[in-house]
Amino acid sequence: MKHLFIKYLVRFSLLAILLYSKSLIGIYRPELGKFYFFISSVLGFFLLFTTVNIVTAILVMMYRLRKNIPYKYTDNVINGINNVYYLIVTFGVVLMILGFWGIDFRDLITSLSIVAAALAVISKDYVGNIMSGIIISFSKEINIDDYVRIGDNKGKILDINLNKVTLLNDDDDIIYLPNEKVFMAEIINYTKKEIKKVSIDFELGMAYHTTIEKLEKHLSGSLSEFQQFIEPGTVSLKIVDVHHDYLSLKFQFTLKEVNREVERNIRKKTIRMIANSVKEAI
Repeated sequence: MKHLFIKYLVRFSLLAILLYSKSLIGIYRPELGKFYFFISSVLGFFLLFTTVNIVTAILVMMYRLRKNIPYKYTDNVINGINNVYYLIVTFGVVLMILGFWGIDFRDLITSLSIVAAALAVISKDYVGNIMSGIIISFSKEINIDDYVRIGDNKGKILDINLNKVTLLNDDDDIIYLPNEKVFMAEIINYTKKEIKKVSIDFELGMAYHTTIEKLEKHLSGSLSEFQQFIEPGTVSLKIVDVHHDYLSLKFQFTLKEVNREVERNIRKKTIRMIANSVKEAI
């Protein structure tokens, strides 16, 4: 708490110094000559940077306290606030550079209105990703650590930044998806829906010499070490479709609670059990 107090004291002290310096250079403008615009722009940027930094830190702190989120953890809202902070700081850097040549903010707006169409065409994809990222950050549809399916990609969300959503799939591959693609894609959020029913689809050739009942019993027996995680009486093997030389099957069970690590281990063991059973039959 003391460390946090010192950090805010330093920030507010710096803000006071910058405000005083900003007013002071106006008095000595004639003496500064051509250096006035440079010094004024630099002070203006650091004044904006410090102000936005303080506001961002206070908003994040209040949100963490209200939601009881530890400092080392984050979520969509915190990411969204930080993304807006980065955008404002970036805009401040542009204003500072233009200020070196004495370009006023109102002149900047006028200039931007002239080249707005060209900028929109050139930066369409980049701006689209940024805007989509901000919308996603503040939405309640997906959050960091949610287990989701986005289009054809399925996995756990690791991060949501200005440009991309980072996904960790079931094969431990890290996938970077552009925010605009995520925003436009169909999303299934398994965590939000708390889907506890797990289905494992597979195909079995007609040459496999056993009955469905025996295979179901065999697969059910392979889950003995996971019985504490599975609802009793929910394990079943269903025939989805019958083809000329193979069957489409679905092995299902219901977890007592959503646990992706347990589900992943069960899937791995079940698939291996099916592969080994087929090999033994052949």
